[in-house]
Amino acid sequence: MSTKKIGIIVAMDKELRQLQHLFDSSQVRVEKCGIGKVNAALGAQCLINDFHPDVIISSGCAGGNGDDIDIQEVVVSTQLCYHDVYCGTAIDNTTQYGQVQGLPARYEADPWLLSKATALDCGVRVHPGLIVTGDWFVDTKEKMRQIIGLFPEARAVDMESTAIAQTCYINQVPFISFRVVSDIPLRDTDASMYHDFWNTVAEHSFQVTRHFVESLFE
Repeated sequence: MSTKKIGIIVAMDKELRQLQHLFDSSQVRVEKCGIGKVNAALGAQCLINDFHPDVIISSGCAGGNGDDIDIQEVVVSTQLCYHDVYCGTAIDNTTQYGQVQGLPARYEADPWLLSKATALDCGVRVHPGLIVTGDWFVDTKEKMRQIIGLFPEARAVDMESTAIAQTCYINQVPFISFRVVSDIPLRDTDASMYHDFWNTVAEHSFQVTRHFVESLFE
């Protein structure tokens, strides 16, 4: 796979500051889309129209899930789907929970990008797995239990990645998501882990994205 231009999308200024200074190349563009699925899709489409990237990466933070996952580690998407989409069964009884009717039930990460991501050795644990997306900041254990009840294999929950994946799928642009774990909602109370994360954020966690991008040009 030939990679000449890479687009990176983040949701927030905090994430933009972590990543923007890592790249000084006309071949890499880091853009902020804003929080949530609509902003993410619009940001991805604008990036595709304006920059014509060969690859798009969603980067930023997410809530993690799993006994083996810790804060400041990284989840890389093997698959992505929505945790807050339900199209019902009245018209099509094959549509799954989390699936937009007529589109894939799950968006698969590009195999080559995934192989590059899982081969990284940069001092931060990288967990491959399902990322689920919805317009909900998960700040209670009850909400996280509800999501994990539907998607027990989910490794991370965020508010943008699947919307970017859907946009890339429609535009046939290879896509993958890297998410630094900012909190573990099932171990947290009132999002205290999330706030502490930004107070003590380890820059090397976001460096995983830099190492990954560098590997794509090798």
